[in-house]
Amino acid sequence: MKDPRQIVLRPIVTEKTADLKEATNTVCFQVARDANKIEVRKAVETLFGVKVIEVRVVNVRGKQKRFGRYTGMRPDWRKAYVRLAAGEKTTEFFDQV
Repeated sequence: MKDPRQIVLRPIVTEKTADLKEATNTVCFQVARDANKIEVRKAVETLFGVKVIEVRVVNVRGKQKRFGRYTGMRPDWRKAYVRLAAGEKTTEFFDQV
């Protein structure tokens, strides 16, 4: 198994994820592009010490950006919506929104 810190790259803290956290106890992370749902579940449980109920994974396509007459692409990335069990506490970086 890979190191959990190589699977879960960073938390995604936006208004949408704050609403999801309040309504359904779901948090969102940017994860490695080759990580599957089982690896994400194990990584979140090991890193944060919480019980995970469900993991949903979304592939996000990179946007095309222009710099004058030159065009380029931002990289594709992957995010995971992780639903925690009832009564589980999240870490403090999700409470700052």
